Amino acid sequence: MGSVEADAGAATFGAWDYGVFALMLLVSTGIGLWVGLAGGGQRSADDFFTGGRRLAAGPVGLSLAASFMSAVQVLGVPAEAARFGIKFLWMCLGQVFSSVLTAALFLPVFYRLGLTSTYQYLELRFSRPVRLCGTVQYLVATTLYTGIVIYAPALILNQVTGLDIWASLLSTGFICTFYTTVGGMKAVVWTDVFQVVVMLSGFWVVLARGALLVGGPLRVLQLAHNHSRINIMDFNPDPRSRYTFWTFVVGGTLVWLSMYGVNQAQVQRYVACRTESKAKLALLINQLGLFLIVFSAACCGIVMFVFYKDCDPLLTGRISAPDQYMPLLVLDIFKDLPGIPGLFLACAYSGTLSTASTSINAMAAVTVEDLIKPRMPGLAPRKLVLISKGLSLIYGSACLTVAALSSLLGGGVLQGSFTVMGVISGPLLGAFILGMGLPACNATGVLAGLGAGLALSLWVAVGATLYPPSAESMGVLPFSDTRCQAPSANASVLDLLLAANSSGSTVDPGRPDLADSFYAISYLYYGALGTLTTVLCGAVVSLLTGPTQRSALGPGLLWWEPARQGAAVAPKEEAATLDGSLAKGPEEISPRAKKPPEEEQRPLCSRRAGPEPLTPGDLADPDPGPAREGESNL
Repeated sequence: MGSVEADAGAATFGAWDYGVFALMLLVSTGIGLWVGLAGGGQRSADDFFTGGRRLAAGPVGLSLAASFMSAVQVLGVPAEAARFGIKFLWMCLGQVFSSVLTAALFLPVFYRLGLTSTYQYLELRFSRPVRLCGTVQYLVATTLYTGIVIYAPALILNQVTGLDIWASLLSTGFICTFYTTVGGMKAVVWTDVFQVVVMLSGFWVVLARGALLVGGPLRVLQLAHNHSRINIMDFNPDPRSRYTFWTFVVGGTLVWLSMYGVNQAQVQRYVACRTESKAKLALLINQLGLFLIVFSAACCGIVMFVFYKDCDPLLTGRISAPDQYMPLLVLDIFKDLPGIPGLFLACAYSGTLSTASTSINAMAAVTVEDLIKPRMPGLAPRKLVLISKGLSLIYGSACLTVAALSSLLGGGVLQGSFTVMGVISGPLLGAFILGMGLPACNATGVLAGLGAGLALSLWVAVGATLYPPSAESMGVLPFSDTRCQAPSANASVLDLLLAANSSGSTVDPGRPDLADSFYAISYLYYGALGTLTTVLCGAVVSLLTGPTQRSALGPGLLWWEPARQGAAVAPKEEAATLDGSLAKGPEEISPRAKKPPEEEQRPLCSRRAGPEPLTPGDLADPDPGPAREGESNL
């Protein structure tokens, strides 16, 4: 491996690589337009946001897997596996637990209520202020997360290969905004399917070539084991250790549950399936896709460590951050094979496109359902479709703006993205757990819990940013540059900086005591901290302020109830018109317009006439009658 650094200055992408990348963008755009416009395009907002609730389990499952497997994971997971070892695979176990909990607890409630926005549930269960609070938190978190997803790979590839950062931002941002605006949910789902295939192809090509160059898979395993990278049995209970069995099983499960259980981008996909059983099958397919992606990325990290084990490019100054390992490896191992590095470039940006398009469509759906429809209930379907497309364009532009302003991003991209989602989505997960699992919880309690959970998780995240933990406390494994032929001139400076960071002998006199304890906990615990704080605080405040009576809750709002209800959301009718009489959501169709019960199972959720807020009593019974006296006003 001694010769890999000789051509450091010549590392760049060629014409063939850009051609492969451009082909991926062209195919993504073509698929999005063809699928989105087939059959006459979208005739209602429901068509635009859920594909008419007629999507198959296979493409929805792969789309679920692609949604959060962005370029952040394509670049970040291999780097983390190289630095911390193969124990990163425990993330797959956390994902399995989150999928099981989603299928058992959250999916049945959302699917059978027939909701387009997950935050409609918060109003049905609590009050409109709770719904608005959840909506605002989601929009802020998703805009920031998507900005990081778009910006981070552009910056990393620019620093390693010289790829123009603005060309990267504008090309990917414009294309995903374009096909999402034109094609809606169907375009997002089917382009995600293509992009998953591209991501996996990129990983497998890197794995095959890298393993071949270092002596084969057995040689990779032997060297990785000798350098402590095969460390799957790490059960260290110290929460400051960045990755252990417990951080992934406890912290990782709750982080992924906040992403897959209650996150609008994911819920919007599985409620788009034809039946509830198809939605659960989509979650299973999603789990298989997640496993393949995470396993492939982690194995790439181990191959990457073995390739650079005696000449670490971070120590020699070839790269300036761990996230740059992967693109550098691709350039080094494929320097004689033009076009193949372009496949990896397409792999990284396929992740970016899938995540950005998912987020844009989900934010537009939340805005329409939570902010526009309640204030303008009489809007015709044609106008709602135009507003939805306009919102997709606006949110795409907003995410590009955030990406352009993300130059202050510090730390690894994987940590940055999970921190944003954990800090803001963790408390939201707690609010849904309170709503579906604790009948006594009231609106005052859940608002207090959301505030406390957000404050605590934000506090520890900001503290960790200002006073980052040492490499030793995080458990970073050692690297070497002993066999480098031509070390960089700034290698000694970099070595000193790394040594100072990992040394416990030098103590900053202004460093608070919490810096090496509370602020040093693994970033995977940020979301868990916010979730648990929200649940505990919400439960206590609800008991102190007067718990909600069980009889005041409408049907289908608690996780154990849907099985007794036996209701499900039926697919939308294809023959919807644009004159305003049809093409409405399940809550807007009059009882006479519905099919008989033997032909169509009705959703539990219906909207009252008039703009006043929804209450749990608005859940329509199969045989509507007078309002119950015990309904809650929350």
